[in-house]
Amino acid sequence: MFQLESLELIVIMAMVFVSVFLLLASLSIPVFGEQRRVKRRLQQRIGEIAAESDQPPISTLLRARYLKKLNPLERQLESMPGMESLARLIEQSGGKGRAYRVFLLALLLGVVGFTLVLLVLHLLLAAVVAGILMLLLPFLRLIYLRNKRMHEFEAQLPEAIDIMKRALLTGHPFSESLNLVAEGLEGPVSLEFGITYSDLSYGSDLRRAMLGLLARVPSVTLMAFVTAVLVQKETGGNLAEILENIGSVVRGRFRFQRRVKTLSAEGRLSAWILMLVPFGLFGLIYFTTPGYLEVLVKSVDGHQLIAISFVLMLVGALWIRRLLRIEV
Repeated sequence: MFQLESLELIVIMAMVFVSVFLLLASLSIPVFGEQRRVKRRLQQRIGEIAAESDQPPISTLLRARYLKKLNPLERQLESMPGMESLARLIEQSGGKGRAYRVFLLALLLGVVGFTLVLLVLHLLLAAVVAGILMLLLPFLRLIYLRNKRMHEFEAQLPEAIDIMKRALLTGHPFSESLNLVAEGLEGPVSLEFGITYSDLSYGSDLRRAMLGLLARVPSVTLMAFVTAVLVQKETGGNLAEILENIGSVVRGRFRFQRRVKTLSAEGRLSAWILMLVPFGLFGLIYFTTPGYLEVLVKSVDGHQLIAISFVLMLVGALWIRRLLRIEV
């Protein structure tokens, strides 16, 4: 009896977790959040531009130099499939740890979560769910930190463009304007522009340095800036005027997305209420009058109704996402 009720509670909590995760991932409209397919096109475009160059991408050279400094065991671990993507995720999140250590930490958390739940509840399904959740925890945290850092970068980008524009108008070269941004601002913009300035100072050409910046910060907004700089380098023109126009466009896009977020706040709040109220009412009735829901939670027909309702709620959440999502 205890195991059955515990299993039911575990399944219900898993449904709540999936619903809340879907709400966080799908129904929230970030200020500078591009669609996944836009980011995929951006990554594909970066690869096409890098392939047109005769020299290998600077990220490849840095990766090879990084692996060369490791001992044989660490080099073998860092060379496993997926470690390069994980290392890129760690770099974009602002961390400095090694990829294999994050992977081993995730495995350790998964094993610990699986073992503890299995020893306490003696339920294999609950232990598997707990192990998977603990396994994904480090990766979800990295994704959260990366998204937060990208948003901070894009929020600071208009100010960085203004600093570069004023530096160019006063006669500074382009590379020195990058250094002024690195010294005058704080946060991810300062760090990334400082790395780009170092690339130029150590002999890298402008194209490779800009592509390296875009690879570290995959952003459609930054791609507009990088494209303008590279086009101006090849065709000529007033770079200060171009940067001024780009800064105006970025600020306009930022204001528009904030307006979208404000206007869609009512719809997103309705989505939260529609998704969470059934779980809240179920929990309230279950703990106050458990006999009222006995048929629902202990019969086969009740379990089928719960599963069907949960699937319909996910469909409704995806439908609300389609209604609220406005691409910019």
